[in-house]
Amino acid sequence: MKDYSEINELQLDALKEISNIGAGNAATSLSQMLGRTINMSVPRASIAPFSEIGDYVGGADKVTAGGYLRVDGDMPMGMLFMIETEQAFYLLDILFGNVPGTSNDWTEMHCSAFKEIVNILSGSYLNALAVFTNNVYSPSVPAMAVDMTGAILGEVLQTVGEISDYALVLENVFIEKEKEITGQLFLLPEPKTLESLLKALGVL
Repeated sequence: MKDYSEINELQLDALKEISNIGAGNAATSLSQMLGRTINMSVPRASIAPFSEIGDYVGGADKVTAGGYLRVDGDMPMGMLFMIETEQAFYLLDILFGNVPGTSNDWTEMHCSAFKEIVNILSGSYLNALAVFTNNVYSPSVPAMAVDMTGAILGEVLQTVGEISDYALVLENVFIEKEKEITGQLFLLPEPKTLESLLKALGVL
């Protein structure tokens, strides 16, 4: 298997199931961090060419917040979380106990909190992955950028090096009371990582 374009429904379902477990763990961690109940789900998992993943967050010209980290180990990959700035500020207002819609500027405190959210999301997913694959994953400290989606993706390409032409797209929905906040987590495997991952999951 060369890339995600060859994946079948069974394999995609296995990856989505792990993502849902990771989302449950992330929801628990976020709820503890925020001091209020946050639920999370991964309603959609899909495959997309890297050149098209910007469409999932409003297109190349949409201003978004992105958090990127590299994962080293037996299955090296990149992980990128992207969310529209309006939704990011809503999530941060919940974190700081503000009235939703209060925040509109990226202060040092906002950036630090956003990176911590990315840490929680990626760490929860990788912990779930580790349970199923018995592998150790070593994530880097997240780098953050607020820019047009196309610019952020360009920076990621320069940072990550050799990756597959396709990405696994995991839609993450945060639910706080009746408000839903949607972000996208992109898994960017290095060549051979996908095959190793699916073998470890028993679906290849």
